[in-house]
Amino acid sequence: MNVSAANVTVVLQYRDSFTKAVTKNVIVVVLGISINFINANLIHTFRKHQIFYMNPRYILFIHLVVNDMIVLTLTITLFLISYILFKLNVSICCVIVLLVIFTTENTPLNLACMAVECYIAICLPLHHMQICTVKRTSMLIGLIWMTSMLSGLPDLFITLATEPLDFFHSRVFCLRENVFPHPVNIKKRDITYSMFLVIVWITIFYTYFKILFTAKTASKDAKKARNTIMLHGLQLLLCMSSYATPPLKEALLRWFPKNYADSLFAIYITVQILPRSISPIIYGFRDNTFRKYLKNDLLCRVRKP
Repeated sequence: MNVSAANVTVVLQYRDSFTKAVTKNVIVVVLGISINFINANLIHTFRKHQIFYMNPRYILFIHLVVNDMIVLTLTITLFLISYILFKLNVSICCVIVLLVIFTTENTPLNLACMAVECYIAICLPLHHMQICTVKRTSMLIGLIWMTSMLSGLPDLFITLATEPLDFFHSRVFCLRENVFPHPVNIKKRDITYSMFLVIVWITIFYTYFKILFTAKTASKDAKKARNTIMLHGLQLLLCMSSYATPPLKEALLRWFPKNYADSLFAIYITVQILPRSISPIIYGFRDNTFRKYLKNDLLCRVRKP
């Protein structure tokens, strides 16, 4: 029996009690609605004021926020389905899993781009206006999506080529390993994750230390940018912990089979929920300009009769 089948068997064998299942689902839904509500307000503020959608920094930020909302909505939907329906049609699951793959892999790439923008703004201020334009930012976002799609779509093509048609009409526990089961997909995923890990972390470290050096002799803005990069690094660490979840799940399955469902829940909260709660902090609350407009919009909404 492979690891995916073992995962499903153990989860089925040690299903949560009704009370525990309701508690977990309520926690996930409340956290998801709260974060998406905050993010929706950030998007509303961004769209309402031209100062933001003419600035590449805020465009990249709001792309990250939208991406977070999509990831949260899809993963929470899958979480609820795992308790309500348990199994899902393979064709539907493929679509959802692909969207989760795209948006999950978008996040570290977007964070790397935001770090580079901070580096250019602080270390190359005279060239910032020429390098970081709205048009180039839009092209960069398109490149981010293209990269994540080129990473995820081969899983679908390999599965279409190797699995019988009946497989796509069957029902499975909706996991990436179950809908894209070919061993080549697993190896490709590990290689892709390793490449993303190396490239993005090199970018984060390089920009952080360049800004750190500048911050010692420069303005308060440089020091704030350094702290922003640190937050990017924390968010990236949480996001990219998903790359380490397959071996972690295998270890937990061997060590704590009776508590495996609780372990999966803890991993889900850490990997999928917590990273999405950091995005509003980076610019929504720490950035003086965005905070001012967001506060004014919220106050205006409260004062309306």
